Amino acid sequence: MSDDYENLSKKLRVISDPKRLKIIDMLSCDELCACEILEKFDNTQPTLSYDMRKLEEAGLVTSRRDGKNTYYSLDKDSLDEIEDSLKLIFHIQDDCICKE
Repeated sequence: MSDDYENLSKKLRVISDPKRLKIIDMLSCDELCACEILEKFDNTQPTLSYDMRKLEEAGLVTSRRDGKNTYYSLDKDSLDEIEDSLKLIFHIQDDCICKE
């Protein structure tokens, strides 16, 4: 159970950054090329690469290369896990952790 909290905490730390949260929102529509994501920010390409690497390392985003372009998409299973975990934590229930 402790590992579950650690894993969730790491993912939440990554998406607590407003830019990364916006990227996740953008990717919820469809797969996007890095160049398309970059157009929506006042960042440099290395800064975007850093943010995308953080999202990938957290298992929230996947990437694929096509020629010179990198395309990103959401890992919907990972995001569903976050949603489910938060629902369990914030939902008042009879079998809560304090009764274990």
